[in-house]
Amino acid sequence: MAAEFVVGPEQPPAPQPREFFARETEEVARGLLGTWLVRDGPEGLTGGPIVETEAYGGPEDKASHTRAGRTKRTAPMFGPVGHAYVYLVYGMHECLNVVAYKDRAAGAVLIRAIEPRLGVDVMRARRGGRGDEPARLASGPARLCQALAITRAFDGHDLLAGTDLWLAPPPSSQESTPFGVAFGVRIGVDYAGPGWADRPWRFWIAGNPAVSKPR
Repeated sequence: MAAEFVVGPEQPPAPQPREFFARETEEVARGLLGTWLVRDGPEGLTGGPIVETEAYGGPEDKASHTRAGRTKRTAPMFGPVGHAYVYLVYGMHECLNVVAYKDRAAGAVLIRAIEPRLGVDVMRARRGGRGDEPARLASGPARLCQALAITRAFDGHDLLAGTDLWLAPPPSSQESTPFGVAFGVRIGVDYAGPGWADRPWRFWIAGNPAVSKPR
């Protein structure tokens, strides 16, 4: 399977043109389901299809990091679409987002989970050799970044450039199987209050075992 992802000067095409990310953030969050996230590191290729996302808007979104305006930390969310926004949560866990917005000042989609398909043993080693089922290795934004060795060094990285860390269409051997999409409220944003804490901007592939909990 690894051979189907070309690394070097000839990279696989981006799954969507950059204009795909210049849309309403919640539309992009739903549309990214099934797109592959691929990491090329010293241990080889790792990755799999995105199975869970959350949308975060601009300063008007009381659950978004941009609610306090543009800062050094949140600058990527105001920048070019299709680039990464990587932040630290609880002072110890990285979380990966892809910048996406239209008719707003800023916005990004949090990649909450992927289904490990490529380099599963490498992902397991990065997570300390855990005995979890493969589906749980990148189930949740912190687990995902640990499994794919994503750090804040990728903050601002172009996820459509096809180098180091990128979004890709499925490899040719992976059939495009139709799937159902479920949605619900975002996790851990009760502080945002009515109208934002209960906004149904979390999307996931229904029935997929790699989706984080609670579902």
